[in-house]
Amino acid sequence: MGFRIPAAAIALLAAAPLAWSAVAARQASTVSLIVANGIVITVDGTRRVMNPGSVAINGTEIVAVDTPAAISARYRSADTIDATGKVVMPGLINTHTHAAMVMYRGLGNDLNLMDWLQKYIFPAEARTVSPEFVRVGTRLALLEMIQSGTTTFADMYYFEEEVAKVTKAAGMRGVLGQTVIEFPVPDAKTPADALVRAEAFARQFAHDELITPSIAPHSVYTLDAKTLTAVSQLAKRLMMPIQIHLAETQVEISLSQKRHQMRPVAILDNLNFWAPTTLAAHGVWINDDEIALLKRRDVGVSNNPESNMKLASGTAPVMKYRKAGVSIGIGTDGAASNNDLDMFEAMRQAAFQQKLVTMDPTAVSAAEALEMATLGGARALGRGQRLGSLEPGKLADLIIVGMSKARQQPLYDPVSQVVYASRGDDVETTIVNGRVLMRDRKVLTMDEATVLREARVAADLVRKAVQ
Repeated sequence: MGFRIPAAAIALLAAAPLAWSAVAARQASTVSLIVANGIVITVDGTRRVMNPGSVAINGTEIVAVDTPAAISARYRSADTIDATGKVVMPGLINTHTHAAMVMYRGLGNDLNLMDWLQKYIFPAEARTVSPEFVRVGTRLALLEMIQSGTTTFADMYYFEEEVAKVTKAAGMRGVLGQTVIEFPVPDAKTPADALVRAEAFARQFAHDELITPSIAPHSVYTLDAKTLTAVSQLAKRLMMPIQIHLAETQVEISLSQKRHQMRPVAILDNLNFWAPTTLAAHGVWINDDEIALLKRRDVGVSNNPESNMKLASGTAPVMKYRKAGVSIGIGTDGAASNNDLDMFEAMRQAAFQQKLVTMDPTAVSAAEALEMATLGGARALGRGQRLGSLEPGKLADLIIVGMSKARQQPLYDPVSQVVYASRGDDVETTIVNGRVLMRDRKVLTMDEATVLREARVAADLVRKAVQ
């Protein structure tokens, strides 16, 4: 006579898998967002490409980057974005902009830097810049940056508190520098006035989760030693980053030697100018000794290849910076001299330009260009521990890039396809601080029609000002 299992036991065994599933579901951690099934480029030092991979986000931080199976087993979320066939990568970090200057896009083309500034930009700014003008221009720039995958930008301009307000409202992250310059400008009649504004700005946005107040002395050729020293002292006292144009053109070198009897890097070092975080924009006309000094002082550099090419300012010695271990990121510069804020273009040209000038096709690989546009920029801004890569514990700034366009096929190497074949308008989703700013090309934190309408009205002011 065979052994018989009681009916009640059979029912219990049948229910066991369902019970175990319920327990597993209860044990899974709840997160705010999962980006699932994408081609995940981590830029985390290992240069991993996970295909497929998923990213779990809770609040403002990344909590896990793993296979889709591992993420779905450990986490559940009310909101999931399916990124199948698309690249998921860190948001791009634009290390040098003048955001509101999008309102001068296309004004005074095909000129060298000094002629462009003195004949067009400075006069136009004197007649048009106001708090409202800056708000309108910055909103236009933010719209363009969100649509093209930039999640953090470093800015230098006037009325920077207005830049901060609209940046925060749009959900973007900014290192925003109040400009200090020696001649009267719309928000400060003297450098002393600008220093007062910079301190007030720093206190207004102290400890903000999206806005890092900064101070932005224009350059060594537009400021005397006394003001440069005062800038440095304020930055150190308030622990503010400094942003400064440095060695951008040969003319700047000559002006610095005439005014200070030293080259730009030397005068700043002589003044003990460098703050704990100092970002030098351009760094084109610079020698080996100066590069070594910038490394010792832990100064970051923003390479702006497109603006430097358009203005014929020269080519930054990026390979020497990298060899020396200088933190170097990529910037667009203002849209007035680029003429856009598309970091995909800037990233591509950063690679191509170095290959050309060194006559070495291995100079700045696609992976290296992508790193400079993300983690390199974060390091140059002193934020490498929190931004620039997809890693647990880092802030959730990431983008999803569509890979379905004809120019992106066939897809053999996702990294090279991002750098060499993709454009800003391939970005489908932009996430900053865990918040979705654009989803499926729809910007959620700004009214696009209103932004464009207000920009057209402001453009009429510019036209009248330059007639």
